Amino acid sequence: MKMGGKLEIIILLIIFITGAAGIRAPPPVTEQILQMVAGSLKMYVDHLPKMPKIYGYSMKDGSPKPVNLTLGMYKKKWKFHRDLPATTLFVFGTCEESATFPGPTIEALQGVPLRVTWLNHLPRRHILPLDRTIPSAVPPHGGVPTVVHLHGGVHPPQSDGHAFAWFTAGFRDVGSTWTQPTYTYPNVQGPGNLWYHDHAVGLTRANLLAGLLGAYVLRNPSVETSLGLPSGDEFDHHLILADRSFYADGSLFMNATGDNPSIHPEWQPEYFGEAVTVNGKAWPFLAVRRRRYRFRIINSSNARYFNLSLSNNLHFYVIGSDTSYLSKPVKTPTVLISPAETFDVVIDFAKSATSDAELLNSAPYPYPNGSAPNGLNGKVMKFVIGSRVESDESRIPARLLNYPKADKREASVKRYITFYEYDSATGNPTHLYINGKRFEDPATETPRPGSTEVWEVINLTPDNHPLHLHLANFQAVRVRELVDAATFTNCMTKYGDAVKCNVAAHAVGRTVAVPKYERTWKNMVKIEPGYMTTVMVKFKLVDTNATYPFDATAEPGYVYHCHILDHEDNAMIRPLKLIN
Repeated sequence: MKMGGKLEIIILLIIFITGAAGIRAPPPVTEQILQMVAGSLKMYVDHLPKMPKIYGYSMKDGSPKPVNLTLGMYKKKWKFHRDLPATTLFVFGTCEESATFPGPTIEALQGVPLRVTWLNHLPRRHILPLDRTIPSAVPPHGGVPTVVHLHGGVHPPQSDGHAFAWFTAGFRDVGSTWTQPTYTYPNVQGPGNLWYHDHAVGLTRANLLAGLLGAYVLRNPSVETSLGLPSGDEFDHHLILADRSFYADGSLFMNATGDNPSIHPEWQPEYFGEAVTVNGKAWPFLAVRRRRYRFRIINSSNARYFNLSLSNNLHFYVIGSDTSYLSKPVKTPTVLISPAETFDVVIDFAKSATSDAELLNSAPYPYPNGSAPNGLNGKVMKFVIGSRVESDESRIPARLLNYPKADKREASVKRYITFYEYDSATGNPTHLYINGKRFEDPATETPRPGSTEVWEVINLTPDNHPLHLHLANFQAVRVRELVDAATFTNCMTKYGDAVKCNVAAHAVGRTVAVPKYERTWKNMVKIEPGYMTTVMVKFKLVDTNATYPFDATAEPGYVYHCHILDHEDNAMIRPLKLIN
């Protein structure tokens, strides 16, 4: 049967069910139907898009100058696939006509500040189901609350996109920590890869699923040009990964029934889509020459980890992660990327023995102990490789950039951070907390600007959690298994005190090496279940060792959280308040 015919049958099936039920809303669907819709879409028929680029500076008399940008959020139709009807999304753009999913890539320069005014043009109602039983932004006059966070950015608290600093269209309603429509990004940190996305309390999972995200690149040509890496629009690409499920009419699927519906009618602990999209297209292809290419890979999925590999056995040369370069490239056949994590890689297609290569995914979901990927979400995209080896002046340098080493002797404070999951009588999760506390509870993590700390992060849940700290740079230096974990967990559940529960006697098990391609200053660290991960955290500029050139102690402060969005929303997020 042709793909178009199969999709028409699915559409008729859903129309029939909807009509029989006498409802307008999309009907409940099974995983099998979602797989049928995704499976009806032929892979590798849509070309990988390049997102529009916006420069965060202007050139005057040969020198870069600061600019002011205005970016809006709009409701718009988007084509994820040639054979799928257009999908209604929320997207970023300088205007509705130019808005895209993902949003435009902002390109900034180190040392050149940028001011961005974020405007909300979204409708009065969300396009996805919401669960008001979890702590959420609820505007009195309706509308879709949003606030934008520059992920990986070093900027004042007022420009961080605090979860309670949300606002609706026209700023009719604003959250308790909202102060200003225009954010200032000093761009004082070293060159690297950032991204921007919504961060409204309790709505992050829905707003990102709806499309509110985009890439941000911070460049420093005086440092980077001499590295000789692949460059230019043809050879330097973003790959923004996002798994999605669709109804046959093209609309986004998001579960409308929770895992504990009597407690949370809609919330489920993870969202996993059947289709894998890259730069807004389901399973696209990219025609490449036989030469080196640079790919800045951002995992913008709600909960899915990707363990990436190439079907023709080519290797990745990892040159950076999150906002930092590595000290030297790491050659590896696989790269494990958590939600919100970024890896900067080079692939040399001149070494390919085949005329094409699939980018594959082998990460279980939930990670690490869930189901193996299937024939749909186990594939990401395809590279179609030219036949002739071409001249290539780019290179993979022996050395990249150097940053200060992670030295525990610099630390002035040690903190214990513990992840908890709480289950109902059915054994299904009801919520997740950090240190047993709500987001609304007073800050207990109060570092000083310019300091270095050790965070011992203890994971008592069955999931791997991608830890994200706003403002700070950090890296894992040791991962140690907890022995007799049941006894330790019972004690922690009762007392919530790692020292009192003698963590030193439990964190003595197997040591897991931190992958070489993660050994740099990052803004995401994977926290293994049943382990204690030692994390070095710097509250200063890691490339210069300088303190922040702004008041990082100002209100409303910052936050840290798990970046599985469904966990963050309910309510694996805590305040991070710097003090003098």
